[in-house]
Amino acid sequence: MNPRILIVEGRFYGHISDALLDGSTAALEAAGARFERITVPGALEIPPAIAFAARVGQDDAMPFDGYVALGCVIRGETCHFEIVATQSARGLMDLALGQHLCIGNGILTVESEEQALARAARDQLDKGGDAARACLALINVRARLGARG
Repeated sequence: MNPRILIVEGRFYGHISDALLDGSTAALEAAGARFERITVPGALEIPPAIAFAARVGQDDAMPFDGYVALGCVIRGETCHFEIVATQSARGLMDLALGQHLCIGNGILTVESEEQALARAARDQLDKGGDAARACLALINVRARLGARG
């Protein structure tokens, strides 16, 4: 059975999100996964959106098997970078461990737009594709161990 994945995409840097999405969807299509996509304003909104989807999925006949988080945080002149980078990662980890969710973290935390573009581009570091493949790998581990989503 092909897994059903929800991609949650923070759109604060739209052009970077587009590149991450390109890699992620290509990896999911190559694996034969079914996927849907929702967008949120930025990285801090990604964990709550996944939590909402997981909660709805508990009562849904077709819950998601996994989630791919895509977004970008670029360091600026204030400490806001540390807050957004740390709290978005913490939120995803809390969900993965606390609710046993399979989440591929594709939220880039970088020093510059140039770094972000290199990491997002499918023909370079393809971090969107990596996040999708990580999600699929966790789904496979969960299935091998006989755990339910």
